[in-house]
Amino acid sequence: MVSNPVHGLPFLPGTSFKDSTKTAFHRSQTLGYRNGYAIVRRPTVGIGGDRLQFNQLSQAELDELASKAPVLTYGQPKQAPPADFIPAHVAFDKKVLKFDAYFQEDVPMSTEEQYRIRQVNIYYYLEDDSMSVIEPVVENSGIPQGKLIKRQRLAKNDRGDHYHWKDLNRGINITIYGKTFRVVDCDQFTQVFLESQGIELNPPEKMALDPYTELRKQPLRKYVTPSDFDQLKQFLTFDKQVLRFYAIWDDTDSMYGECRTYIIHYYLMDDTVEIREVHERNDGRDPFPLLMNRQRMPKVLVENAKNFPQCVLEISDQEVLEWYTAKDFIVGKSLTVLGRTFFIYDCDPFTRRYYKEKFGITDLPRIDVNKQEPPPVKQELPPYNGFGLVEDSAQNCFALIPKAPKKDVIKMLVNDNKVLRYLAALESPIPEDKDRRFVFSYFLATDMISIFEPPVRNSGIIGGKYLGRTKVVKPYSAVDNPIYYGPSDFFIGAVIEVFGHRFIILDTDEYVLKYMESNAAQYSPEALASVQKHVRKLEAPASESESKQTEKDPGVQELEALIDTIQKQLKDHSCKDNIREAFQIYDKEASGYVDRDMFFKICESLNVPVDDSLVKELIRMCSHGEGKINYYNFVRAFSN
Repeated sequence: MVSNPVHGLPFLPGTSFKDSTKTAFHRSQTLGYRNGYAIVRRPTVGIGGDRLQFNQLSQAELDELASKAPVLTYGQPKQAPPADFIPAHVAFDKKVLKFDAYFQEDVPMSTEEQYRIRQVNIYYYLEDDSMSVIEPVVENSGIPQGKLIKRQRLAKNDRGDHYHWKDLNRGINITIYGKTFRVVDCDQFTQVFLESQGIELNPPEKMALDPYTELRKQPLRKYVTPSDFDQLKQFLTFDKQVLRFYAIWDDTDSMYGECRTYIIHYYLMDDTVEIREVHERNDGRDPFPLLMNRQRMPKVLVENAKNFPQCVLEISDQEVLEWYTAKDFIVGKSLTVLGRTFFIYDCDPFTRRYYKEKFGITDLPRIDVNKQEPPPVKQELPPYNGFGLVEDSAQNCFALIPKAPKKDVIKMLVNDNKVLRYLAALESPIPEDKDRRFVFSYFLATDMISIFEPPVRNSGIIGGKYLGRTKVVKPYSAVDNPIYYGPSDFFIGAVIEVFGHRFIILDTDEYVLKYMESNAAQYSPEALASVQKHVRKLEAPASESESKQTEKDPGVQELEALIDTIQKQLKDHSCKDNIREAFQIYDKEASGYVDRDMFFKICESLNVPVDDSLVKELIRMCSHGEGKINYYNFVRAFSN
């Protein structure tokens, strides 16, 4: 460290010396920590401990810091986000500069003109700095026109530089591929764009005109039209003017005939007629565009020309007395062409204007030729044959491959596993049938009824399924429109006739009463009152009848005692939940009985201790003939 402790001496070589008394030459610490965060400290002394004068604050800076309000900040201030970058092909998409220009072309081999002025449009595409030169097409010019130079980047010199929009202006010449173009004007968008970029535009110039083209625009020499009809004048006057008529050919009277639509074109320039076919999608016909090619159509032939071979030779004016003209094509009239009669029902607006100006015919309304379809024949179903349901039999008449009738899925989901059970007696003159009892099960999901007869020992009657699930028709209802039994038809004392057998409803379960009370609108007040009255009668003497029955029937008393013992022993067993629902799923007829094999499978799935001695005794007492087990009493032992 070189220092000059002696003040007043100039700091020059030879007048300064090292301080030999210094022993410390370390640098000041500039890294510190505050509250666990690293901070940078400004060094106040240099190497060797000399105080740095240039790092000290002046008095003005100290005053400014004293009067400055502290502001709490965290980290470096966030910089403003940079502007979004927009590429050139997006910013200048579909933005094109258009300049009007012309170039002069020499015509060496012509006595009428020495040069030709050709007007062009120069397009500059801003998105990729490409250019194109297009010459507007002039009809019957005889010169290949259109796109002279396709879109590309054009070189402006031999060094490989390309034209830029800054090089374009009005009143300048530009050379492209050896041709010099004079730019005379530009459109409004181009003018606004160039002025916005600071380019001063030159004043516009007039477009140069082609001398030969201007010469052709002079009035032609007048001459007197011959007295005969001039076909050239007709061609020049009515060129590209065509009358269009819409017609139909009705051939429905013949075998396999049909009504087809056609378009008739009448060319005013040479009085020729053309008939075109109108094809529709998937009409099954070959796509021939023309029914008759464009030709003149004879209207009246001479007498000797009736046997003229028209299919081989063309008809000339010598064989025809009169040709078809525009007067013969009128909307609403028929026209016979090549042996076919066409009916004209409409025409286009140009044809209407032509007839109004030429012939004074103003009334040419469109005629509706659409045939009204006959009313659909009502399908009548054949009489019911008695097999299956009426809905199933009717499906054979609606489709070749019958489908099942549609079901009310919402009703089936809402009323799934909801069954109304009734106890009924058979009304029969046979004495043996008076003591027979039947269980009616009404399935709310499908409105079907099943009947089960509980087996009775030593009765001489085999019990079991009496009627499978089916819809039961009410008596005296129409065969074609049957009325089926519903929930409102079942109440205490109601008579249900099932295929000629009459049953009387004697009793119901508690679920039926709850369902009737929650859906009271479906039932009559008398039906609801009959069920409620019957339930009250059963509730009053229930306790007395149960005590009497247990006293009279020792088997019942033994069963009840066994059920109480099992309930106490298996009080906390996990199989008691939903055991009744598991048996009811496999008991489709709601008879209260299941097969013995199915019984043990259900018990095994629910972990029922069937190996227990008490449970084995309960299964023995609930067993019934024919390998069935009454699960009603069995379930009571596993319910609280």
